Amino acid sequence: MSDEIIQPGKYVALTYTIHDEHGNVVEQHDMPIGFVYGSDTELIGNMDKAVAGKRQGDQVEVKVSPAQGFGDHDPDLTFSDRLENVPPQFRQLGAEVQMQNDQGEVKSFFVTRIADGELTVDGNHPLAGKELLVRVTITEVRDAMPGEEQVSGIHAVQMQGPGTIN
Repeated sequence: MSDEIIQPGKYVALTYTIHDEHGNVVEQHDMPIGFVYGSDTELIGNMDKAVAGKRQGDQVEVKVSPAQGFGDHDPDLTFSDRLENVPPQFRQLGAEVQMQNDQGEVKSFFVTRIADGELTVDGNHPLAGKELLVRVTITEVRDAMPGEEQVSGIHAVQMQGPGTIN
C-alpha cells in the first residue's frame, strides 16, 4: 500500500457510493475513477477536493447539497398530459422523451408517473433537489505520469455536455 499523500500532481484513483437522504444507494462506482489531483477534473460535491491530504485506503464521507450535486428540482421541467395524447412508445415508466424548446435546444425528459389517465414527464435529474452522502474509498495514490492529466478523469470518458462527472 502506498504511503503517498494526495496533493497537486498526484494520480488518484477512487471508488464511491452515493446515498440519498434515506440511506438508499442511488449510484455506485466499484471500478476506480482516476484523475490527476489539481487538474480540471471535477467530481460531484467537490469530493475531488475532499480527498486532499488523504492516502490510499482512506475513506471519506462528503455531504452534498443540491447546489453542489444535481441542482434544485425545477418544477418548470415537469409536464403532464392525457395518456391518449401521448404516443404508445412513451406510455411506460422510465421511457425517454426528447423535447425541443423554442431555441432549438433538445433535452431528455423521462416518464416518471402514469396515473388517473395522465402521464408525467420530468426533465430534472433524478437526484435534483436531494441531499446526498458520498462515501469515497481511495484505491491508489502515486506520482502522475507526464500527460496523464489529459487521459484520466473527464478526459478518459467520452461524454456529452459539461466536463464533469456527476
